[in-house]
Parts: sequence; C-alpha cells; structure tokens
Amino acid sequence: MSAPIEVRHLAKRFGAVDAVRDATFVASPGRVTGFLGPNGAGKSTTLRMLLGLTRPSGGTALIHGRPYRSLRRPARVVGAVVDIAGAHPRMTARQHLRTCSALSGLSPACADRALEMTASAAFADRRVGAFSTGMRQRLSLATALLGDPEILVLDEPSNGLDPAGVAWLRGFLRDFAASGRTVLLSSHLLGEVEQVADDVVLIDRGAVVQAGALSEIASDGDSLEDAFLRATREGARG
Repeated sequence: MSAPIEVRHLAKRFGAVDAVRDATFVASPGRVTGFLGPNGAGKSTTLRMLLGLTRPSGGTALIHGRPYRSLRRPARVVGAVVDIAGAHPRMTARQHLRTCSALSGLSPACADRALEMTASAAFADRRVGAFSTGMRQRLSLATALLGDPEILVLDEPSNGLDPAGVAWLRGFLRDFAASGRTVLLSSHLLGEVEQVADDVVLIDRGAVVQAGALSEIASDGDSLEDAFLRATREGARG
C-alpha cells in the first residue's frame, strides 16, 4: 500500500530561486511527522504543492498514491491548515464552519462536531472579526476537521496560541495519530515539535537534509536543534 503522504524528488523554482530542491520524504499512519526548518526553508511551498495549490517544477507529491486534485472527496481524506482562517469578519465561527461544510457536501452537524473537537464551542457564536490569533488558529483547525479526515496537514498551527493552547494542541495531535491517522506538521519551532513528533523531516534552503525517526535523529542526548545544526553543516560540506 502507498504511504498516506509521499513526496518524491519534489522541486519548485521561482525565477532564479530554487524554493524546493529534490525533496523526498514520507509521512506514515499512526505517527506525527514534523516538517522542520527555519522560515524561508521551503516548508510552506512544499505543503502547497502537496495540496495542489502550487504547481511543482518537478517531482511528485502524492496522497495515498494520488495527486490531491484527483481525490474524489478531499475533505474526507485530508484536512489542511496552510493559512490562518480567512472567514468573513461578520460571520460567526459556527456560520463559517457550516458554510464550509455545505461547500464540501458535508452535513451541518459536522460543524458542531469540529467545534467540540477543537474546544471552540465557547466562542462558536462570536463574530470572527473579534477573534484573537489563537482563536483563529482553532477555527482553522476546526475547518480542517470538518470531513473527519484521515490525514492532517498543518502549517505552523501553534502560532498565536498561548501555553495552554499549545499544550492542548500537542495532546490533540498525539490522540489523532494514536487513532491510526496521519499528521504532517510544519514548524520552525524545533523544540516545541520535539515534544510531539514521532518522525522528523529537516529542510534547509529548499533541500531535505535529514529524515527519519526522531529517536534516531536526536539521539545520544542531543536536542533536535543540535541534530538540525549538525545535518545542515554536513550538507554544506557535501
């Protein structure tokens, strides 16, 4: 069987800039895969190619062996957060989620379930224009969960969350993966992701410099930040 997420020799060039260069990795079921690197490393561009939002210059990005655009009911397969929720400021969170449910051919009840899953029910009937950044992040995650997907693809989902929100998100992602589903989580906060990831993919200047189980990459007492610095130094020498 094909992996839930499989990226092979993926590349994207913008003019003279190689934003992503020959990226190859997989994300496996039942595991949280951290996609990690500094801002500008190519993380968001890679995720946008995976989700069919940006056309690759080369290589493939597949979900269960198929391009995202060929999925028959994508909301049932993949839930994604690549931009913070862009709901109309005069809509409530519940109205926004029910509108998104209708557009995806889902029941209005999916909106209420997603609100409960993300602990967002307390502000479900407030207008989005008054939301804090953390509340918008939860709304984005709730939108991704509407179809009860098998896979979550999240780009910097902890931005704007307070410490309690970060702890909640960490537990949510662990539980999601423990149910046999797949999480691909991008972040520049290596220390934070180290507390939740099973596997990691380290990317620097558009190239994957190391990928594998966290226990193998950050071993012998090293932190993930130490492992990243070591991998980028070795990549530069190579």
